[in-house]
Amino acid sequence: MTNAEAPAPPAAPPTAHGWPPVLAVALATFTVVSSEMMPVGLLTPMSHSLGVTDGVTGLSLTITGLIAAALSPFAPLLVGARDRRTVLVAFMLLLGLADAVTALAPDFAVLAAGRVLLGAAMGIVWGLATSVGPRLADGPRLALTMTLIFSGVSIASVLGVPLGTYLAALLDWRAAFWALALLGAASAAVLAATLPALPVHERGRLGGLAGALRHRGVAAGIAITAFVVLGHFAGYTYIRPVLEADAGLSTGVIAACLLVYGLAGVAGNFTLGPLSGRRPKTAVALALAGVALAAALLAYTGGVVTVLLVLVVWGASYGGVSVSTQAWVRTADPARIEASAAVWAGVFNAGIALGSFAGGLVVDRAGNRAVLLTAAGLAAVGLLIALLSRPDDRRP
Repeated sequence: MTNAEAPAPPAAPPTAHGWPPVLAVALATFTVVSSEMMPVGLLTPMSHSLGVTDGVTGLSLTITGLIAAALSPFAPLLVGARDRRTVLVAFMLLLGLADAVTALAPDFAVLAAGRVLLGAAMGIVWGLATSVGPRLADGPRLALTMTLIFSGVSIASVLGVPLGTYLAALLDWRAAFWALALLGAASAAVLAATLPALPVHERGRLGGLAGALRHRGVAAGIAITAFVVLGHFAGYTYIRPVLEADAGLSTGVIAACLLVYGLAGVAGNFTLGPLSGRRPKTAVALALAGVALAAALLAYTGGVVTVLLVLVVWGASYGGVSVSTQAWVRTADPARIEASAAVWAGVFNAGIALGSFAGGLVVDRAGNRAVLLTAAGLAAVGLLIALLSRPDDRRP
């Protein structure tokens, strides 16, 4: 084994630093996801203001997702040996700037530029944030630490986007992005005030990424993540037309259903998170089985009560996907936590962008039921891989 292929030594042994730095990273993930997904709730007013179609405005999500997906795997390589605390603070400031550019955008070209900046910030933050948790806590505290960090993802869906949409209704859509810009700056300040120094002792290398992927446990975890995220976003992106056209629900009822879904997601994160620390394979299997089952059932479901029950299952299951799949990858190869976490983050972001795109193609060609069954099938493939694999499989 050459030096380039050898796993990098741990940057530093984990040390108990208390909960403030963990909550600071959770605030960062909340801010990142809220910034990424905010156009979903503001698509119509943004389109009217910028003079473009809803489809063109929707590309702002694709742009961000693809840039983040391209950068995340190479985050350790790109930032070199710089202190991770300094890097996270700097790129959260960049995220705030990106939201400010979006708020000021006079046309779609400037909006796209802002979203490119946002994708760059997201790529680096996501590429490093998931590996920070194991440096802030170990032992019995690690599972709760990772659960709290990933709670920012689910809480952004429940609170971040709806609050931004409400603010836009009171003022305008630009106010929502100004609020995110301020939140990005505040998150950077909190990280700077609470995170300990997080030095690394050598630069990231391409060989480290390749070495992580050669580990069968890591490769299985990455494949599982790819299939479930592709499936989820292929189906869930188009949940509103499904509930309108197929289930016959009104706008107000749909909003209530999606709120219930989001709350179930938070509950799923805090339920499957601790289990992930002890039994990652079980947590992953439960999460993927729930997503596959719920997507399949929704294709044939009608009536408010039944729809709500299915969405609770879907929300709780997907709420545990991030924390459980990342726990699988982290458990598989502890010597390459930063490299494997960066690849995981890249695949996750790519799954968001490509899943939404693929779902759109299926909806246009085959309809709502077909896209839900496609989502269920993709999640089921990920579940099959999980059942046939294990995190600690180190065979070449």
